[in-house]
Amino acid sequence: MPLENELREATRRWLDEDVDEDGRAELRELLTSAEGGDEGAVAELRQRVAQPLGFGTAGMRGPVRAGPNGMNRAVVVRTTAGLARWLHGREGVGTVVVGHDARHGSRRFAEDTAGVLHAAGFRVYVLPEALPTPLLVYATRSLGAVAGVQITASHNPPADNGYKVYLSGGTPLVAPFDEEIEHEIARVGPAREVERAEQGWEHYERVLDDYLARVETLPRGRTRDLRVAATALHGVGARPLRYALHLAGFTDVYLVADQEEPDPDFPTVEFPNPEEPGATDAVLELAGEVGAELAIALDPDADRCAVGVPAREGGWRMLRGDETGVLLGDHVLGTADRSGRDPLVATTIVSSAMLRSIAADHGVRYDETLTGFKWLMRAGDGTATGLVYAYEEALGHCVDPEYVRDKDGLSTAVVACDLAATLKARSGSLLDRLDELEARHGVHETGQLSVRVRDLSTIDETMRRLREHPPGELAGLSVSTKDLLPDADVLVLRGGTGSEGSEGPGGLRVVIRPSGTEPKLKCYLQAVEPVRDPASSPELTAARGRAREMMSALTSEVRALVES
Repeated sequence: MPLENELREATRRWLDEDVDEDGRAELRELLTSAEGGDEGAVAELRQRVAQPLGFGTAGMRGPVRAGPNGMNRAVVVRTTAGLARWLHGREGVGTVVVGHDARHGSRRFAEDTAGVLHAAGFRVYVLPEALPTPLLVYATRSLGAVAGVQITASHNPPADNGYKVYLSGGTPLVAPFDEEIEHEIARVGPAREVERAEQGWEHYERVLDDYLARVETLPRGRTRDLRVAATALHGVGARPLRYALHLAGFTDVYLVADQEEPDPDFPTVEFPNPEEPGATDAVLELAGEVGAELAIALDPDADRCAVGVPAREGGWRMLRGDETGVLLGDHVLGTADRSGRDPLVATTIVSSAMLRSIAADHGVRYDETLTGFKWLMRAGDGTATGLVYAYEEALGHCVDPEYVRDKDGLSTAVVACDLAATLKARSGSLLDRLDELEARHGVHETGQLSVRVRDLSTIDETMRRLREHPPGELAGLSVSTKDLLPDADVLVLRGGTGSEGSEGPGGLRVVIRPSGTEPKLKCYLQAVEPVRDPASSPELTAARGRAREMMSALTSEVRALVES
């Protein structure tokens, strides 16, 4: 595998344009190895230089490494210059807030971001230390900024970092703005030629105090008698979480000591994501040791929150995102101040539909959006007017959208503790409340199926085939198909006796879409079974059994459908 002249010249151009001596040394060493005939070095160089790191609605994420297809100072400088151009054309000059987590390179990337923005005429506030993403979102909204930038890769592997952009009001970036910003980035010249200030920005020193003062007001219950075990998975959430719980009145809190301090290498977990198997083992072990009544696991930038509870058969288990979602949605609606408001709750088309029934029970508006908080924060009328709660099944919950227009693991943890303490005072638990919700609204069994492919064209062909020949029946129920093109490459299959948009008693739903980040076709499954006698515990158990049976059949049939 010889080194092509085009690749050699592209690498040398980047070396001439890079702003970081360490990055140049890293890439120069790789180029030397490639020129010496090292095939692995040639392949690595091609991966790094052949194309730039993509910018999308989540900003960009990638491995920290030299070259245009990596997270490094030169890429951050050029990206920020493109963002500044776009903001000049759309918002004019205003305030921009910059924050960062504790991953490799984060602080330096944040300083470069602030320097480019300040030199471009913006008033720049930098958060004073490595802090969770929700605080950047809060600061962007509270300061009336035209944008916010958080340097973070959230729950990605340790080698990665990222660059996340929020718009005015702290709302997540959405299409077509991502494409417009990427276009401006492509027009930026060499990173060395981008003007950067070395100082001149301000620090929002009180951001943590101001944010916590708001979170302190969220609990509605009167009792704080609750023992909590928690972990930040080596991220930046431990200290803010402890403060938030303490100020809200929850002082009986134990943190996993080995995971408390920020560590960009995440040494005790294979993947720093509460959804991954094994990631929450340490906090559940601690919960058992200290006799806790609730376990909390944040992801590294603390925008996601997972909740663990004592299992009835002994030991502990983590709640699924949908279980936490309906519990918190019902709790928020049951305690919300509705004076002068027309409340709205929202979830996504791949999350449990139980929230729809809960919303109807409370007499409030409900909306379903495409996947992602960028859409949830635009639910209802497009600006989420009246929104009081939103969630998605991937452990993202927004319990205070008036102040943080994105998922927020810290405030979610406080509200989850409020609910658990309230139920404990009534001699109940989160699992007891789940029983009550399922008895009233039906058992909603949810699951996922991912089919990995080697050839990306297989995904396009499968979606085309399903559109042309959709199934008429799944798991013994007649189904109808809704195509969400051109808004999204998504197919929604529904079956059962419910009306349009609802699965109804004995209903099912399948959402099929290509993954946006991996060579996979993703299928989100839901089976709904009514509880014929809500007062009967055996009937609830039977309904759960029927739902699991339907899910098993549905999973097998959908797998055969997408793999054929």
